[in-house]
Amino acid sequence: MIRKLASGEYRLYSRKTDPKTGKRRNLGTFDSRAQAQQHEREVQYFKRH
Repeated sequence: MIRKLASGEYRLYSRKTDPKTGKRRNLGTFDSRAQAQQHEREVQYFKRH
């Protein structure tokens, strides 16, 4: 899940909430949406291999 920050950067959050905090886990902050989307694909690949 990608959200745009007030600073203009994009942050990738986990799809599920963290049971410890009740919030979504931050999976990285990126300058462009394309970079964030690429990293999201890498994370999904890694989870299954």
